[in-house]
Amino acid sequence: MRLFHYHLVTRRIRDVEARYIAKLGFDLVARHGRIGEDAVAFEAGVPWNELDRRGFKLRLSELERGAVNIVVQPGQWELPRVDHLGFVLTDTDLQATLARAEQHDLRIQEHGGRRTFVSTNAGYRLELHPPREWIDELVAAENVLRLAELQLRTDDPQGKAEALADLLDLPTANAVVEIGETIVRFVADGPQGRPELHGELFV
Repeated sequence: MRLFHYHLVTRRIRDVEARYIAKLGFDLVARHGRIGEDAVAFEAGVPWNELDRRGFKLRLSELERGAVNIVVQPGQWELPRVDHLGFVLTDTDLQATLARAEQHDLRIQEHGGRRTFVSTNAGYRLELHPPREWIDELVAAENVLRLAELQLRTDDPQGKAEALADLLDLPTANAVVEIGETIVRFVADGPQGRPELHGELFV
């Protein structure tokens, strides 16, 4: 089980995107959106001023470095909030997680047969993937960036941690959930609903 992806929502999308690219060395995979009624995507190399000139309306920006994938989506919050966390699981773990979600009457949405979204009823969702060879190859490679710790600020750290731990059948203590090589730490004094991105540690 690996946490390899998270999806952020913020109104400062260009600033957040620039931070990952300029300061953290992420690559821009693509910006997805619309021009008029047409769905379009632009890879790295097309600057924002050119996109503005074309009337491009952003839906999401996808960034990647090593074994970490991040999506940033326009939204109402200045500080980024987490819409969902993305995991790759074994087939056995995936079926067991979905069974637990059904037992708890959590909302389950399949997306094109490639991934499944599960509500936690704690303000954020999980995006569940079956085994992905490309992720396993990245993680197994030497000197590849990994997510060591993700810190999320919230009004209820223990409750948010327990929602994650219960669904994935993992232990939790002090609002911390250890998922493979990654720690998800929920910290206090944050908002209700979607947790706020507080900190990241990459190795």
